Amino acid sequence: MTDGLMSKAATMEIPINGTGDTGSLPEDDGLEQDLQQVMVSGPNLNETSIVSGGYGGTAEGIIPTSTVKGSFVTSHSSRGPSISPSESAASRIASQADASAGSGLHLPHPGPLATGDEAARGIAVEKFDIVKKWGINTYKCTKQLISERFGRGSRTVDLELETQIELLRDTKRKYECVLQLARALTHHFYSLVQTQHALGDAFSDLSQKSPELQEEFGCNAETQKLLCKNGETLLGAVNFFVSSINTLVNKTMEDTLMTVKQYETARLEYDAYRTDLEELSMGPRDTSTLCRLDAAQSHFQSHKGKYEKLRADVAIKLKFLEENKIKVMHKQLLLFHNAVSAYFAGNQQQLAQTLRQFNIKLKTPGAEKPSWLEEQ
Repeated sequence: MTDGLMSKAATMEIPINGTGDTGSLPEDDGLEQDLQQVMVSGPNLNETSIVSGGYGGTAEGIIPTSTVKGSFVTSHSSRGPSISPSESAASRIASQADASAGSGLHLPHPGPLATGDEAARGIAVEKFDIVKKWGINTYKCTKQLISERFGRGSRTVDLELETQIELLRDTKRKYECVLQLARALTHHFYSLVQTQHALGDAFSDLSQKSPELQEEFGCNAETQKLLCKNGETLLGAVNFFVSSINTLVNKTMEDTLMTVKQYETARLEYDAYRTDLEELSMGPRDTSTLCRLDAAQSHFQSHKGKYEKLRADVAIKLKFLEENKIKVMHKQLLLFHNAVSAYFAGNQQQLAQTLRQFNIKLKTPGAEKPSWLEEQ
């Protein structure tokens, strides 16, 4: 009987939960008394081990009986004795429980490759939609333009606005011609001033080397130097005139004409979608046609609003351009007239006064380059 009890005690399993505490033994009090008697009177049980992890468990779950002998003796009156397992066994059991619980609750996250493919696919779809809309719009506008050229299609015309636009384009062409001639005058007059300067230096040099003609060469040298000085003053006025005309033509007028181009494009799109809507309205009314008719009505209203907005912008810009043009040209034409008249009249004081009147400062040669003392 003693051998049977010993073998039973040596191979029995004590259940241990996740916190390392033992559960309640299923045996009754009689079995506990028999176990205590065998452990006290029987052979040495220090070599006996209790498997806490069940059959097939690792070595970390084996608990020597010498460490639990006192527990059985002292806890004789309790129905559920407590046996503390090793720290490694408790941690392994807890990790296994967490792993089993986590595997059933958490889903695997999508990898970065799947996210990148979805983003690239979304960008490709967006680009395809843009190209599709552009192609449809280009087709409709080209069809409308060809119909207008061959006299088969109707176009929206604002007679007053179209007249102002044509007048602006004609004015721009004429101002460009004036600007080209003014630049040519500046170039030729600059050559004349340089020639006068060189001629004055030559007369001055000859007046020193020819004593018999010193007075004559000296008078001509002074005259050429005075003409050269007045010519530089006139060049300053003409350069200011050219710069102002260039700003008016190539910036102010060009900006207004860019808005006019946008207006003409919006007008063409408006007529194209208007024609498309009229064609659908005259066709049969079935389910598919009604859907297309609603879409065409929506596109027509959108392009109509854009066309009306740009038409108002063009009218406002043309008005302000006309006012600005009158103000600028009044000032520049007065400057050009006073400067040229004073130069050819030989009135140096009036020429200088004209430049002061229009706040024109002449650039002296080498004024932009600092001296070597200022660079130190």
